[in-house]
Amino acid sequence: MARGDGRGATAFYTRAVQLARQMGQVSPDLVEPLQRAVSVIHTQTAAYEAHLQSRLNAAGFNPDQSSARFSLSLDLMAGRKRLFFQEPRFYLFPGLPQIEYADRESLPWLDAVERDASLIRAELQALLAEPELFRPYVESREDRPNGDQAGMLDNPDWSAIFLWKDGVEQSGIAARCPATLKALAAVPLCRIPGRTPSILFSKLSAGARIPPHNGVINTRLICHLPLITPPGCRLRVGNTVREWRDGVAWAFDDTIEHEARNDSDHDRIILIFDVWKDEITPEERGLITAMFGAIDAYAPSQAWGV
Repeated sequence: MARGDGRGATAFYTRAVQLARQMGQVSPDLVEPLQRAVSVIHTQTAAYEAHLQSRLNAAGFNPDQSSARFSLSLDLMAGRKRLFFQEPRFYLFPGLPQIEYADRESLPWLDAVERDASLIRAELQALLAEPELFRPYVESREDRPNGDQAGMLDNPDWSAIFLWKDGVEQSGIAARCPATLKALAAVPLCRIPGRTPSILFSKLSAGARIPPHNGVINTRLICHLPLITPPGCRLRVGNTVREWRDGVAWAFDDTIEHEARNDSDHDRIILIFDVWKDEITPEERGLITAMFGAIDAYAPSQAWGV
């Protein structure tokens, strides 16, 4: 290695630190050299990133305005962020783009849903007079093993009132929310009998958090229409964090690791529904629906249960 080869030194030091971590415990005489190696790694890494940033700035790169994908590639290369993929817990359809939040342009019907936010909120407000209508979003079953579900099993901190649940209309609630269902009439809801759609008012209690988790199938998007959203309520999908704001909807891939938190002193309530991904053709939608029908005919289960 040539004198002054900072990148070469960093490579050797990095390998030494990796080996030390694999060993778990190192002899006392190696502690100080390893600390010095870590310090050199940090110094050289900072110098390298500053050099790269300076050259890119001279080439016209602006982190706030340039390609978001290129910015992410820099963060991944520098180790500032990790790469997230679709990891559905039940069914993976191959060849779909790995996108955290869907582009607004691919959701032309979302504007109309937002325009009806006040009508939907009014129907929600009427239901709030009966707080017992909210049930834990994840409820235990007697006929199947119950996993931890990221600590959300039977947890009232994350609760819901369903208009549709697992592809079945909840007639008592649905009848009280005609404006909500009318607002979704032109939406490409993901319809798989006995499984989807689910349409619900989702409540995250004040101070509560939904730990990182992944959804069940990657052929759909989960849509959120915020209705009662105090400041400090956020959703992270992969590397991207967004704050809910009343009436501003979005759609995301829930098979990419995501988590939610309510850092306010008030409950957060949003409307949730699921839609087919545009990339899934009509033929594929039919085949996917038929496949799940065959699964249920073999051994009926509860939606995504085993």
